[in-house]
Amino acid sequence: MAAYQYIYVMKGLTKIYPGGRKVLENIWLSFLPGAKIGVLGHNGAGKSTLLRIMAGIDKDFSGEAWAAEGVSVGFLQQEPQLDPSKDVLGNVMEGVGATAALLKEFEE
Repeated sequence: MAAYQYIYVMKGLTKIYPGGRKVLENIWLSFLPGAKIGVLGHNGAGKSTLLRIMAGIDKDFSGEAWAAEGVSVGFLQQEPQLDPSKDVLGNVMEGVGATAALLKEFEE
């Protein structure tokens, strides 16, 4: 199967934190359209690091990591940065504002 059929690819990816702590080493992944994935591991194993790299948030690694053209990868932080001046609904609406606006437009 050719690589262009995959929606996401990692080749030989390694992530080393300052001080020399290697959290990911020589990772090879590829996902086909419609794939459902889970990431399991012990605390500190690199799960969040892997997902941040996939989402394009962390670009400090060696190897390759790329999504196919037209594919976007979302990432929900474990500890989201909330606006302390807003209540829960206000913070949620800030995150879904564009989608809520489209829904409102559709309903009209």
